[in-house]
Amino acid sequence: MGLTSSPNAAGALSDTQPEARPAIVVDTQVVMDWLVFNDPRVKALAAALGSGELRWLVAPAMRDEIRHVLGRGVAASYSPDLALIEAKFDAHSEGVDAAEPSPRLVCRDPDDQKFIDLALARGARWLVSRDKALLALRKRAKLRGLLILKPELWRLE
Repeated sequence: MGLTSSPNAAGALSDTQPEARPAIVVDTQVVMDWLVFNDPRVKALAAALGSGELRWLVAPAMRDEIRHVLGRGVAASYSPDLALIEAKFDAHSEGVDAAEPSPRLVCRDPDDQKFIDLALARGARWLVSRDKALLALRKRAKLRGLLILKPELWRLE
């Protein structure tokens, strides 16, 4: 797939400076729920991402993970339009450098550590996930100004 590190196209069209928009990190399953499965539980989040109201931060490892998941054919029965998924991903995400690991907030699933690290390092307001290992960090993350929540509970407030 050709997922790139280009600036957020939606943000470039927005009247709001990108830095003024709240930052968000979204895990791979939630991205799949939005771009492949069209899950109604991500409707509010998808609308905010699509409108450019948020800065959806994506590090290279996150792009690699979505490519890997799509390449495995996990969603094959849904007949996803890979070009459309790629276009939406690139249009609505903001490519950023990977973050240094957070020694004080460690996820029990090493594959998910990249999400918590990026959210904390970049000052994201939210980390949206259904992953139990990430959700288990909610209380400790909240003390650092990060809300970790399921997509159906997310609201732009």
